[in-house]
Amino acid sequence: MTPLLAHLALMARHNAWAYGRLLDAVAAVSEADYRRDMGLFFRSIHGTLNHLRVGEQLLWFERFAAGRSPALALDAEVEPDRERLTGALRAGAARWIDWLPTVPPARCDGTIDYTTTRGETVSLPWTGTLAHVFVHSTHHRGQITAALTALGHPCPVLDLVYFLRAEQAGATS
Repeated sequence: MTPLLAHLALMARHNAWAYGRLLDAVAAVSEADYRRDMGLFFRSIHGTLNHLRVGEQLLWFERFAAGRSPALALDAEVEPDRERLTGALRAGAARWIDWLPTVPPARCDGTIDYTTTRGETVSLPWTGTLAHVFVHSTHHRGQITAALTALGHPCPVLDLVYFLRAEQAGATS
């Protein structure tokens, strides 16, 4: 694996670890608070998790791994059930980890061509766009941690350096 693909694989592993820690923390939130409008871009913790499922896993993964551009709204509620959504997010994050080692190194130098949710055809640098996927998820996980804090719940540490320390100690599962 090239250094660039190794870095993207690191980002994918961190992404899955951060989801695990965040979803464990969210499990302690009451159903009412989980669905409460907290002023997030996708309003509630549930709405934001659904957006992450749509954006990262149902749109971007399909674009990268299958070359398809599904027609989904970014605010679609694809999974109303909290437990099933949690399982889908965990499984979807693991798919990136499994897929990245299959990527030919030359792919990093190319583009990703896709159709946006508004029907616009776009061609962007492949590597930068994949990095965007993980940064985007980090952004929305940060919104959820702010909601947890506002609701009086402890906030998990999700920083990359803590993941690196946990991975080094063999404690990332």
